[in-house]
Amino acid sequence: ERMKLLPDWLQSGYLRLIGPVADWLVRRDVHPNTITTVGTLCTMGCGVLYGLGHIMLGGWLLGITALFDVLDGVVARRTQRSSVFGAFYDSTLDRIADGFVLGGLAVFFATRPEWWGVPMVGMCTLALVGSFVTSYTRARAEGLGLEARGGILQRPERVVLLSAPQAFFGLAFHGLVLIAIIVLLTVTAWITAAQRVRAVHRGLQAEPVDPVRALHDTTRTLSFETASRRRFIAKGE
Repeated sequence: ERMKLLPDWLQSGYLRLIGPVADWLVRRDVHPNTITTVGTLCTMGCGVLYGLGHIMLGGWLLGITALFDVLDGVVARRTQRSSVFGAFYDSTLDRIADGFVLGGLAVFFATRPEWWGVPMVGMCTLALVGSFVTSYTRARAEGLGLEARGGILQRPERVVLLSAPQAFFGLAFHGLVLIAIIVLLTVTAWITAAQRVRAVHRGLQAEPVDPVRALHDTTRTLSFETASRRRFIAKGE
């Protein structure tokens, strides 16, 4: 079951709030990939702020930057520019963004031993690997014509956990809030990856796939392209 951090009414209100921004971008003919690129650069800046110890400021900036994660898909739909490459580009930059944010937190703990330095560097590394494995399991499953979109923690929830608590609490309570969030992210990332592996295993048991044939099966290729388009629109992980 997916972890639900934001109620439906708040998500709907957020989408209505960004509507005028999306309209402005459409009128200016801004390409969705440009929005994705700018959003990634801003997220990389958040990672740098985390690494320098500006946890609260980085949290607020990351929360604002999350706007780009939704805007690129909205603008792509309204301008009919949704594409398989757009989905690929978006997912690739998401991995870069995740790497900078979690890497920045790892640098912060590595340079401040008073905040449980070495153990937390290891925890940040596990969180980063877990997030990458979560993404890879879905991409590899789609390459086989299967879907692995489930899991307890997906990217939208991960962004919320990496931004909101830091924005409001920073290093309050001797950094325990930040430490608890990273531990939670690590555990749920690996649980999500395991859930997706299990889902793919069950799917392959129901419909066995020849690995060689899967590489040349045009039906499965079309299925992957269709899934990619859905992914670009839904902004999943």
